[in-house]
Amino acid sequence: MAGYQYPLRADWSTEEIVKVVDFFTKVEQAYESNIERDEFMKYYRAFKSVVPSMAEEKTLCKEFEESSDYVAFRVVKAAKESQPGELLKVKK
Repeated sequence: MAGYQYPLRADWSTEEIVKVVDFFTKVEQAYESNIERDEFMKYYRAFKSVVPSMAEEKTLCKEFEESSDYVAFRVVKAAKESQPGELLKVKK
């Protein structure tokens, strides 16, 4: 387990918490090794089902970045700019 906290909200259900934690775990994976673009996008879509607001997404990602030094926006941007089947590898 990571040595930092994931940004969570008290009003989320267990299922929603799992989706958000899974997304941030995949962000970590993109930095630490790599992740297939389509797999990452599946987790990003699940995250967006919990956090549809762009403002809240930015807030959560900023909280995650402050505690982990991983920038979720970079991984999302790389995924959106890549082709299906490509591997994502993001450098700090």
